[in-house]
Amino acid sequence: MLLKELRTAVLEANLELVKRGLVLYTFGNASGIDREKGLIVIKPSGVDYDELVPEFMVVTDLHGNIIDGKLKPSSDLDTHTLLYREFPSIGGVVHTHSEFATSFAQAGLAIPALGTTHADYFHGPVPCTEPLRDEAIVDCLRLKGIDPLAIPACLVNGHAPFCWGRSPHEAAHNAVVLEAVAKMAYNTLTLRSECPGVSQSLLDRHYFRKHGAKATYGQ
Repeated sequence: MLLKELRTAVLEANLELVKRGLVLYTFGNASGIDREKGLIVIKPSGVDYDELVPEFMVVTDLHGNIIDGKLKPSSDLDTHTLLYREFPSIGGVVHTHSEFATSFAQAGLAIPALGTTHADYFHGPVPCTEPLRDEAIVDCLRLKGIDPLAIPACLVNGHAPFCWGRSPHEAAHNAVVLEAVAKMAYNTLTLRSECPGVSQSLLDRHYFRKHGAKATYGQ
């Protein structure tokens, strides 16, 4: 089986979305890329998560041409391939319609950095694109000068979030965290609509303690 290990990793990332309550029915998808081979593995379209096995994953090239697999790839394939082409540092992409992150997307609002939980994972607000189109994610990150690994998520206006990471597992992890901070942001803004958010110095301190060459968090 072509790319067996990557197929398994992508399957596990997809199942993590179910386990964490981020998807309903066949909503959402996860993918991963083998950079050496230039091949992507992605969830098939409209297949129930309970039925997924590594063999069902679809292998495509960076332009969405099917290389291996009997099923149709996710309908979000074009966005996944675009992200992989534009951002060589990422190794996995996840798309969900999780409740609170999607609420911000539907409102056309960025998720502001309101506290240190947000700052642990996102070095600034999670941006929201202009009205829906695949290229809007890339445009949004580039225009704002964002490092895709420092802000590993973006909200597509009127649609839902996309997250990414160095691997499918990391992308799924970031999707789980995004939903948590989106819920916290919603609750915070409900309690205090003019909340100023976390200071830049505190944002930097919490982000860099977990990320970068001088990170101190963990073992």
